[in-house]
Amino acid sequence: MDSRGSELAVGPAREDVLPASATAAVKIVVVGGFGVGKTTLVGAVSEIRPLTTEETMTEVSVGVDDVRGVEQKNATTVAMDFGRISINEELVLYLFGTPGQQRFWFLWTGLFEGALGAIVLVDTRRLEASFDVIGRLEDGGVPFIVAVNVFPDAPTHPLDEVRSALDLPAAVPIVACDARSRASSRDTLLALLHYLHRLSTQSAALVAASAARE
Repeated sequence: MDSRGSELAVGPAREDVLPASATAAVKIVVVGGFGVGKTTLVGAVSEIRPLTTEETMTEVSVGVDDVRGVEQKNATTVAMDFGRISINEELVLYLFGTPGQQRFWFLWTGLFEGALGAIVLVDTRRLEASFDVIGRLEDGGVPFIVAVNVFPDAPTHPLDEVRSALDLPAAVPIVACDARSRASSRDTLLALLHYLHRLSTQSAALVAASAARE
């Protein structure tokens, strides 16, 4: 065996190694119903080769998984997607995409653990698939924004109408997103970070005001 070739095969690829300057990491979760584009978004924005757990859908899923509106889809995430993006030299985001089919939702609890916030991807052709997703985040107290993924054959609605249809609180940001585009996916992540920063600032102000009253 060529020992030089063996040495080259050990460890992560050079482009996947975490920069030495990174001092802080944040976990972000990308959630949504089946086929809304979670794997696509993670893959589009990740600076490393994303880890995916997609498997080919078989006849076993017939009658179990709801594929209305995405009948052409022939693969599905069965565990998670994983990617990474550097915001600057010190701050790194770890992205975890959740499985969309409800029979895999038991995995969400572990994926949400330690998450700073979440992006809820929605498809206007199947908004009803997002109701339970948003409900779970609200019940768990996980801050989130909603990103309306733009599909070529999906109806286009003003974001205010989508907000109303989802019964989304006014304080929760909603943005349009093309999950295929690295720039658009990056802007969606930045929208979440700006929202999380705003929440943190408001929380700090409340603590300061409470301390002043005491």
